[in-house]
Amino acid sequence: MDITPKVFKTNYETTFIVVPELSEAEQRVVADKFINLIKENGGEVTNVEQWGLRKLAYPINAKYNGYYTYVEFTALGELIQKLEREYGYDEKVLRFLTVKLDKHSFAYNQKRREHGFGMRKESEAKK
Repeated sequence: MDITPKVFKTNYETTFIVVPELSEAEQRVVADKFINLIKENGGEVTNVEQWGLRKLAYPINAKYNGYYTYVEFTALGELIQKLEREYGYDEKVLRFLTVKLDKHSFAYNQKRREHGFGMRKESEAKK
């Protein structure tokens, strides 16, 4: 009888906003840093969307715009604490939000990717 605890990965999505002073290439370097952090810690990235430079709903640190990046991934729960700590350490990140997806949200995201509804125009152009 196997009594070892089972380790399950959970589905998450994270969105972070990077300062607008960076060039498009520099912004992608920052995004790749966090994507690599997820992969190096046993996570599996399923979707990345670069939403580009967008106006913020309210000023953050006297900034009115920011580069948005959206990442869907599967990982163990311990990774979230590391990821959010790195967001906090990086001065280029204005805000971030990581959300655990339930089965309905995960199914909706899969359907959205497959059929292309609700997708940003920048991510559709990359297909």
